Amino acid sequence: MAVREMRALFADEIDAGELQSLLEELAVDWNDRGVELVAVATGWRFQSRPEMREFLDRLNPEKPPKYSRAVMETLAIIAYRQPVTRGDIEDIRGVAVASQIIKQLEDRGWVESIGYREAPGRPALLATTRHFLDDLGLASLDALPLIDGQAAQLAPFEDLLPQQALLIDDTPADTPALPTEPDSLPSDVAGAASPMECPE
Repeated sequence: MAVREMRALFADEIDAGELQSLLEELAVDWNDRGVELVAVATGWRFQSRPEMREFLDRLNPEKPPKYSRAVMETLAIIAYRQPVTRGDIEDIRGVAVASQIIKQLEDRGWVESIGYREAPGRPALLATTRHFLDDLGLASLDALPLIDGQAAQLAPFEDLLPQQALLIDDTPADTPALPTEPDSLPSDVAGAASPMECPE
């Protein structure tokens, strides 16, 4: 629930700063329980703690969806360099980006088009969504993990998304290679763009 919605519950008698302090106190009160209160991009939510996963899996043994290395690397490029075009992603990965990769991320609600670049063909600019941050349990893009040349060899969300995605090492066989760069993220991907802030 967003802070503005919580303020509406109290007819705006509690200001945002006071409400924020109360929420932080409440989060501390829930520290030693199986459920925690956390701030995410769309507001505050109660969620089960990661250590409860083993027990919850017994109640709901559904397997999480699998995402290929190509999908996760594409997601990482969009997250750290946004907004980017499909051509930007291809330049970084060194291979053509299959349409189904972008569609898979859009269908998952993690990526969306936010406009068009003023360039020949007016390519779509891709960026991550607030839903993406919510799934990672992050309040803003500032909270994304820092990556270096070594960590960048795999998408940096491998540890953040153990429940939502399993990485596999397959790249679509019909993805033609471009002759310029190797199929990996560059070492400077983390510092390439300033994170976009998500409003409350």
